[in-house]
Formats: sequence, C-alpha cells, structure tokens
Amino acid sequence: MTLLHDALAKIRPLDPALLDQAQAKLDNKTKPLGSLGRLEEFARRFAAITGTLEPQTDRKVIYTFAADHGVVAEGISAFPKEVTPQMVFNFLRGGAGINVLARHEGADVRVVDMGVDYDFGLLAGLIDRKIARGTANFAKGPAMTRQQALAALEAGITLANDCKEEGIAMAGTGEMGIGNTTAASAIIAAISGLPVKQVTSRGTGINDAALANKIRVIEQALQVNRPDPSDPLDVLTKVGGLEIAGIAGLIIGCAANRIPVVVDGFISTSGALIAAAMNPLIRDYLFAAHESVEIGHRAMLDLLAAEPILDLRLRLGEGTGAALAMGLIEAGVKIMKEMATFEQAGVAEQQG
Repeated sequence: MTLLHDALAKIRPLDPALLDQAQAKLDNKTKPLGSLGRLEEFARRFAAITGTLEPQTDRKVIYTFAADHGVVAEGISAFPKEVTPQMVFNFLRGGAGINVLARHEGADVRVVDMGVDYDFGLLAGLIDRKIARGTANFAKGPAMTRQQALAALEAGITLANDCKEEGIAMAGTGEMGIGNTTAASAIIAAISGLPVKQVTSRGTGINDAALANKIRVIEQALQVNRPDPSDPLDVLTKVGGLEIAGIAGLIIGCAANRIPVVVDGFISTSGALIAAAMNPLIRDYLFAAHESVEIGHRAMLDLLAAEPILDLRLRLGEGTGAALAMGLIEAGVKIMKEMATFEQAGVAEQQG
C-alpha cells in the first residue's frame, strides 16, 4: 500500500458524540445559548477533529508551498516567473505578507520548494521537496506525469506526518507560484464542468486582453488534456501544479492524523478539492479561511460545502487568510476551555 492510499484509508468520520459533548460544554458557559455564533462551531469541530474536549492550539504552522508553472509561457500572468524564487527569498527573510500576519497570530511559516525553476542549493529554512523545475505547459500537454503528481502528494503527506510527530495543533496552507490561478481555474472547471469564463478572473491583476487570453488558454488545456472529473489524480496531473499537489497531500495527511487544517484562498482550495475528491470525509477536517475575490472560489467552496470564516476581499495567497482565520478558530477553542461555567461564576442559568 502506498503512502497516499494508507493516509486515505486512515481517515475516519468525526465522532458525533464528541460534537455533542463539545456543544454541551459550550452551553454551560456564562452566556446565552449559541450567543458566540460561529466561534462555537469552530470549537465544536476542533474538538471532534482532535478527539478531545481540551485541545491544544498554541503550536500553529503555515506551510507555504512554492512551484513554477510552464503555462506562464502563454502570457497568462502580469508577473514573470522569476518572481517565484524572488518571493521564496522574501519569505525566508520574513518580509512577505504571510510572515507579518503569521507573526501577528503566533504561527510559524515553513516554506516548501515543491517545484521552483531555480537552484536554491542548501538554503537555511527552506524545505526541499522539489519534484521538478516547474510543470510543463499544460496548454500543449499534461502539466506533469502521474508519478510526479503522486510524489508531490506524498511529499505533502510526509509533512503532515511530521506535524503529528512534533505535536503541531493546527496547520494552514499557503502557496506561491506565478501562473497558479490559471491552474486553479482549470481544476475547478474540470471538476465542476462550469464554463471556464465563470471560474476565471484576473489573478495578479491582468488586463482585459490578458484575461481573454487566460480563458482561451485554459479552454485549450481542457480540450487538449481532457482531464477526467471522476479521477482527481488525473485532473491534478493534467492541469494542476506541484504546489497544489503538495497542498492536497498536506490536507490528506492532516485528516489522517486528526490535525485541523485551515485552507487559504483560491489556489489552496483547489488543492482541497483534489484531496476531498479522493476521500469526501476530508471536508470535515477543513476550515475554509476566507472567500477570495477570485470568481471561481465560490464554486470551490460550494463543492466542499464549506462556509468561509472571513470575507476581506483578499487575493494575495501565501497563506495570509489562513493566518488570520487561525486566530478566530483558536479564540473559539479558548472559549470552550477557559470561559467560566455558570456554577463556577455563581451566575444563574438561562430559564426555559
């Protein structure tokens, strides 16, 4: 049995008894029933995922997966592919948006090279899981081989297994890769069957002509590759990205290890779609951090039956939305663990 099959087989449904016990614990706090809204939902699910009514939340990690995309050759991005390695150096120096927001939330950032077209050598702080120096141009053929897709998925699973060994309480997903909104749009179009125009927008801020070209390129890629919507590995192989595969693997591994995983925006959610298509139980282990302004993100969230925590009109990626959402999830758990009960506070309970 492969690492992927083993991880998928380990995933179990959440225990409804634990969900009920967590809600009963919340209902006994000094507040009207349900008055903390979605914070109570976060706490309830966090408890059921981790298997305890006293879960830890202090060790939080965001994995920012980086990779290049051959489809950039088709002129679908406002930025050249050289920006991908440049941003990796920025992450490692602590100067990017994700670094600032993760510091604010008390989370670590771990940068993973899944397939950047650059030789970093031995670079302190960089996790080397490079499968290839970027994907192929999927407008002309498959983005990668099936073996490369499997290797990238299993690299992500291994990172989740490491989280379990380290006692990480919560993991978040992030990414960097010029061209990756094109891959994410292709994935949601392939899986949902929606017209490419309905799930494709401006990514890094391209103009009208470039957007029309981006839509044309994705339509061509789907026609050339014919990804099978019933086979998520086929979709990933033909129109995905190596960082998206790493994200999907991390999500699968977190679900197998009962680690709550906070999914960032459009690109990260395309990885979650691949993961959940391999095992639908994975949806219960996900927290959707936010709804992106990328128009295809709503279709992804609907397929996952996921309600986003935030709507801040974000479109940066990197894990920025996940970092912000982690603070709210942790707040919900702390309410469940630290807020006084009616008996402890000597407060009369709600009547009737």
